[in-house]
Amino acid sequence: MSTFIAAFVVLLLFFLLMSVGYIIKKKAVEGSCGGLGVLGIEKACDCDDPCDKRKRRMAEEERRQKLEQNRII
Repeated sequence: MSTFIAAFVVLLLFFLLMSVGYIIKKKAVEGSCGGLGVLGIEKACDCDDPCDKRKRRMAEEERRQKLEQNRII
């Protein structure tokens, strides 16, 4: 039983330290290799109804494309 308690305390301490690091840096935890971004593969959103953040990003991209098309200079 003492091994279980010790393991639980170590795990709890680990999560506590990770949360302090997140609060200080304001940066999300990410993998060391960078994931799909390193390979140049963009994640696909297969949702029928995208989240609000994705909708804002899509609207901003559409606005930029319209500005580029209608640019005089």
